[in-house]
Amino acid sequence: MAKTDLRLTVEEDAMLAGEQGELVQWAIRMQVDVGRFFGADRLVPVTSAHMVGDMEVMGEPGLALLQKIAHGAARFRVPMTTNARCVDFAAAERLLQDPGMVCKEKELIAAIRTIGAIQTDTCINYQSVYQPHFGEHVAWGDTGTVIYANSVLGARSNFESGPAAFAAGITGRTPRYGFHVPEQRRGTVLVELSAELEDLADWGALGAVVGRQCNDYWQVPVIDGAKPGSVTSDRMKHLGASLASYGSLAMFHMVGVTPEAASVDAAFAGREPKQTIKVDDAAIADVYASYPADRDEIDLVVLTGPQLSLFEIKLVAELLDGRSVHGNTRFIITTNQMNHAAATALGYVPAIERAGGMVLVGVCFYLMGADVMRERFGWRNVLTNSAKLANIIGGYRYHPIFRRTRDCVEAAVAGRLQS
Repeated sequence: MAKTDLRLTVEEDAMLAGEQGELVQWAIRMQVDVGRFFGADRLVPVTSAHMVGDMEVMGEPGLALLQKIAHGAARFRVPMTTNARCVDFAAAERLLQDPGMVCKEKELIAAIRTIGAIQTDTCINYQSVYQPHFGEHVAWGDTGTVIYANSVLGARSNFESGPAAFAAGITGRTPRYGFHVPEQRRGTVLVELSAELEDLADWGALGAVVGRQCNDYWQVPVIDGAKPGSVTSDRMKHLGASLASYGSLAMFHMVGVTPEAASVDAAFAGREPKQTIKVDDAAIADVYASYPADRDEIDLVVLTGPQLSLFEIKLVAELLDGRSVHGNTRFIITTNQMNHAAATALGYVPAIERAGGMVLVGVCFYLMGADVMRERFGWRNVLTNSAKLANIIGGYRYHPIFRRTRDCVEAAVAGRLQS
């Protein structure tokens, strides 16, 4: 995008001049620089911000910066929620997590809370904390939250890095470019869907097929052929997280489902698609085949990335059906505080834990020092129903195996993949 000058309001000029303090000046100066780089014409007010802030991501420099800011006077001026962190403090010792990292994560949380963040520790804030309305501008950081907000809710956000989301929380604004602009939200790629998608993993597989062929942040796939009655929030959640992971995509349309895609023509807003991607049952099967088992025995089964909804936790409890996890296999699922509390009250968490599973709170597995746990426990492979996790976890030197939800639970009980 071409560089341009931004039109600032009187209040924004005052921020830039330092009249509201050094931190506000730093924040808006960075936003102006980012806006100019991406061709923004102005800043837009946001109603909320969502930041990725954990030790795995931020490290020592991020902790030092936040502690310095916490000692100052500046505070967030719009609600700031936090993404999944890297430690469930109740389970850290059992998972052999590094005590030094655990301690620093506590320090980081304390600093963020001092500045005024609402510690939600979730990557599914759109399911359990707040759903922005159609056309509402927000500044969210986690890729899965952004693609859901843009696509399913019709809100407006770009992928905001940790510092960018932090700046938006301090100023209450973000640069108007990218998915804040109507023109960028038009469809660019047509996806002709004929595959039967039932399990959550199937929707993640769809995201992998499209993301692998449409690997460009600025592209907006338009999915035609989904049966509206088959679409649920959890299925869209897995689809969006997968599209963002495999394709760096920040938005999609689904004809007859998402708010800006009443028809194919409406989704493309008069433009012709740049390419057409056909997704049939064979294409979905190919995704599963691209994650073959390295051996029958399964070291670790993880359902995470995104965190599980209350409905997903209920399903896991029902699939276990009073059975026990195999002694040589670890079974981990992750969720947020709200869903964990509800699932505990309803008996789902106790049922899973009686079976030998671990229900972790406020974390996503790949953020938890997964490489350290692999070494300390001797884990080699990981089985998951999350296409996103399957795409990421190889970077931590696991062998990823991607399968449907029922297959994952059956393997956790048997200790091996079933034929």
